Amino acid sequence: MLYCYMRPSLTRIPPEPAWVATQLRRRYGAPVRRRRGATFDALVETVLSQNTTDANSARTFAALRARFPRWEEMAAAPSRRIAAAIRAGGLGDVKAAYLKAITRRILEERGRLSLSFLAKMSTSAAQDWLTALPGVGVKTARVVLLFALGRDCFPVDTHILRLTRRLGFIPARAGAAVAHRWWDDHCPPRLAYELHLNLIRHGRECCHARKPACGACVLRNRCPSREGGR
Repeated sequence: MLYCYMRPSLTRIPPEPAWVATQLRRRYGAPVRRRRGATFDALVETVLSQNTTDANSARTFAALRARFPRWEEMAAAPSRRIAAAIRAGGLGDVKAAYLKAITRRILEERGRLSLSFLAKMSTSAAQDWLTALPGVGVKTARVVLLFALGRDCFPVDTHILRLTRRLGFIPARAGAAVAHRWWDDHCPPRLAYELHLNLIRHGRECCHARKPACGACVLRNRCPSREGGR
């Protein structure tokens, strides 16, 4: 397997997002959209997934659900009880404080722990409502909107940010806010779900942070950051 140190070239033109989607679909297939779950559950899962692995977040979600069969119980529970249930996922104290505050806020504003009302809002309005909650940033809000509500919006995680830079879509030092705006403007319609998942998979399996496998990359022929020529 060939490895390279990726350095964007100013002379190479970035590929079109639709072409990227096609190449990744040929390599990984089209992800099957999973059944939409409860929106509040999705919010809890996404908060727990921050700064940890998928396996850890799944375990901590199951542990939290076992400790609090009714989510409403978190509103009155001491933060230390919530933290104890999710400790294995990392940042237990921080996430516990967020989850307690989120639960209390939604109960106070809506009277019950349901986010079904977001379905009647525009995507931008729903994102604004979610990001006003403690500990909920743009990525977390968009994950909830994409996976739980089926909205065609694009969340940017660490892998996607790295690939968005390396493909020359944004400057090499640009942050997630710039990447979110870029994908808002350039993601082909109805491809946010597929591209989001396939870019993450490509970042994990090929376009690694330290030793990207350019020789095995399906995007290498048009990637501005590839090592060498075609």
